[in-house]
Amino acid sequence: QLTSYPLSLPCILNRVFLLLTTMPSSSILFTFLVLSLTILCSNAQGPPSPGYYPSSKISPITFSQGFRNLWGPQHQRLDQNSLTIWLDSNSGSGFKSLHSYKSGYFGAAIKLQPGYTAGVITSLYLSNNQDHPGNHDEIDIEFLGTTPGKPYVLQTNVYMRGSGDGNIIGREVQFHLWFDPTQNFHNYAILWKPSEIIFLVDDVPIRRYPRKIDATYPSRPMYLYGSIWDASSWATEGGKYKADYKYQPFVGSYTNFKLQGCTVESPVSCQSPSVSAGYGSLSPQQYRAMQWVQNNYMVYNYCHDPRRNHNLIPEC
Repeated sequence: QLTSYPLSLPCILNRVFLLLTTMPSSSILFTFLVLSLTILCSNAQGPPSPGYYPSSKISPITFSQGFRNLWGPQHQRLDQNSLTIWLDSNSGSGFKSLHSYKSGYFGAAIKLQPGYTAGVITSLYLSNNQDHPGNHDEIDIEFLGTTPGKPYVLQTNVYMRGSGDGNIIGREVQFHLWFDPTQNFHNYAILWKPSEIIFLVDDVPIRRYPRKIDATYPSRPMYLYGSIWDASSWATEGGKYKADYKYQPFVGSYTNFKLQGCTVESPVSCQSPSVSAGYGSLSPQQYRAMQWVQNNYMVYNYCHDPRRNHNLIPEC
């Protein structure tokens, strides 16, 4: 399970080896093991600093200032500035922003449920599905439920006009996380600009989706949504494990809502928040942090999927 929350085992093993002082210091194998485990221990502490923290530049809002319940009101509880939604055999729940946006920074701190959550999706995403049913756009952060002992999968997706770009479905890139997302709240965000989309976890960029051609980039106004729902047909290992309601309710918790951007009512001069200081896009330091995440925790990239026709994915 080193790919899930790797802080414990490698670091413990490292210290055990360091205690074995009776072994010859010249042992190549011993030295290699200590060095390797020390590197793992260092990696387990988290990614390199991105150097810039866009979430700190944006003031949080209360749920009622920016959102309303969309469905499942009986499965939603608001306690001061924290929102809890849950799924059981009767219903899930979802919420929606009060305004539609053309661009902006969209985030929340989320805490996931531990244990058996297979088949359950907890999400934060932009969509215009209600305005364009069957032909909509989406930018997704989705947590794919899991079974005990296996890490959550964070799925990012960009989706245009109902079916990818009219030829394929979605542009999914999936990650494990360098921490346990069930233990504490962590900040997840989407920065959507006319030129690029950047997904962030605790202000660390994990994925950048640049605008290559208009057909592969969502540009129509979207609302911000959050939800918890049953996606047993595909969510966990391709649908191998289903939602099991003997473990209900399945709970998702949200707080520290961040919502700043250009609404459909904003003037043409409106600009989205910046993701970096002094750069048009990510800084070199942010790129290094993103590369660290992708090298160590990316588990799926649609551009590398041999089952897909890559002639239909121009940006790959």
